[in-house]
Amino acid sequence: MTKKRDFTPALGFSRLTPVYDLVIGLLTRERRWRRLLVERIDPLPGEKILDVGCGTGSLAILLKTRQPAAHVAGIDPDETVLAIARRKAAARSAEVFFIEGFLAADILGMTGPFDKIVSSLVFHQVPLEEKARILSLMHDGLVPGGTLHVADYGLQRSTLSRLLFRATVQQLDGVADTQPNADGVLPELMKTVGFADVAEDLSIATVTGSISLYSARRKPA
Repeated sequence: MTKKRDFTPALGFSRLTPVYDLVIGLLTRERRWRRLLVERIDPLPGEKILDVGCGTGSLAILLKTRQPAAHVAGIDPDETVLAIARRKAAARSAEVFFIEGFLAADILGMTGPFDKIVSSLVFHQVPLEEKARILSLMHDGLVPGGTLHVADYGLQRSTLSRLLFRATVQQLDGVADTQPNADGVLPELMKTVGFADVAEDLSIATVTGSISLYSARRKPA
C-alpha cells in the first residue's frame, strides 16, 4: 500500500487536525482510557511495540516514557499528524520511531515482528474490509504469543450511547465506516483473522459514545 491512498484525517477533516488533541482530551475522557490501555499493554524492557494509526503520537509516547527500554514505533499515513507527533516526542525526550505510510506486509517485514501491536481510535474510521485487512496484518506482524491491544468505539449498548455516537462521531466520520464498530464487529473480526483469547476488557462511557478496550493474542507456535 502506498502513501497516496485516501484516508480519513483526524476528526474527519484535515482542517481540524490542529485541535485534535484538545478535542479528544475534552470529549473522550482520554486521560482515563489511555492510562488504562497503557496499564494493560504493560510495556517491558526490550519489547518491540508498534502503534498502528499512531496519529499525534500520544499512545506511543506514553508507552516509551513508561518503559524507556522498550522499542516503540508508530505508523500513520498522515504527514501532518506525524509532524505533531515528532514535536511532542522531542519535547518529552521520547525516542519513538515514526513511519509515514499505511500498514502493509512489506513494512512489517522490515520492522517486525513485534511483541505487542496497539491501536487507538483508528478502526472506527475505516471501511469494514479495511478493518479486517488491518487486523490480519496485525496478527501476522506479531511474534507467536504476542498480544494485540485496541482502544476504540465499540458496541454502543444503550440508547443514550447510540444517540451520542450518532450526534458526534458519526457526524464527523460518517455512518458507513463507523456503524460496524457501534454494532460490535471488532471482536468477531479479531477471531476471524486468527486471534485467540479475544476479550473486551472494559467499556468507558463518554459524551461521544462508549470506548472499549480490547485485547487478543496470536496463538503460540
